[in-house]
Amino acid sequence: MIGLRRKSLKRKLLIVSAIFLPLLLLVFSLSLGTYAISLNKVLNIILAKLTGLQSALLSGPEANIILNIRLPRLLLALLAGAAFSVSGASLQSLFRNPLVNEYILGVSFGAGFGAAASLVLLSRTFPPQLLAFACGLMAVVLVLLVSEGARNTMIAVLLTGIIVSALFQALLSAIEFMASPYALQSLFFWLLGSFSQATWSDLMWSAPLIVVGLGLLLNLSWRLNVLSLSDDEARSLGLAVKRERILIICLATLITSAVVAIAGIIGWVGLIVPHAVRGLVGSDNRLVLPLSAGFGAGLMLLADDLIRIFSPYEFPVGILTNLVGIPFFLYLIKKSRASWS
Repeated sequence: MIGLRRKSLKRKLLIVSAIFLPLLLLVFSLSLGTYAISLNKVLNIILAKLTGLQSALLSGPEANIILNIRLPRLLLALLAGAAFSVSGASLQSLFRNPLVNEYILGVSFGAGFGAAASLVLLSRTFPPQLLAFACGLMAVVLVLLVSEGARNTMIAVLLTGIIVSALFQALLSAIEFMASPYALQSLFFWLLGSFSQATWSDLMWSAPLIVVGLGLLLNLSWRLNVLSLSDDEARSLGLAVKRERILIICLATLITSAVVAIAGIIGWVGLIVPHAVRGLVGSDNRLVLPLSAGFGAGLMLLADDLIRIFSPYEFPVGILTNLVGIPFFLYLIKKSRASWS
């Protein structure tokens, strides 16, 4: 009985932390940067914007920095962390493998190619999120088609994902070759993964897609529990296995593509966060998905804060996540020799 109470208390504390930690970090992060602003000033400016009182505060340079530069950047970081983490957790549960994420399956590079092609070849008025989603989905479909029928499906998926990622990397290089020198410079920095160029207009396109996709995946968390069983068991419980898999893959691709289209390729978050959450609460996706969203958002905000505090220039956050994520991936490969459930 005491053990159950402790377990219940632990879960409640984790849920509260996952909800409030990103919000507290968001407010605190608004005060950080090259131009330091006190936390009290940040709170007053936000309060003035929300209530319409003390409007004189909104005319100063601090208000412009907070509301038009830092806030869209930090909101994008928050949404990106939640999107990558929930996408990774969903795909890992769907494929019953802790090594699977949007990066390994080729979604990130597929979406990156689509967004880059849109930015370089099409008008800037054309939303890059559309082509990013189409190419990200194409990458997943290619992986599933090639690996279908293999004796060891999980290994086949991972190897095919690497090959498809390499294909879209090559196509991405072709786009870079065709780009003008000015476009190439912007494209190169964008591909490294950064939130520094985020604007409210970017969020207008991507935020609704991310929020809707996240909401639907969280609502489908109990179905992911069923899909993590064998196909026969899932069908016996009344689930249309193929349809549900396609829906979850499409939603995971949608939220990943919506982030990649404006922030570039940021890898490994969808691998690290869900694995850490499963170590805390087990494999129940009704807990894993919302906790992954909260802690992923907090982790991405923290990574962006570290860059803005310690880097004298705009160090791309995608490089930082790669430096952390690749050793973690190697550790998982070694550990995954044992069975995962």
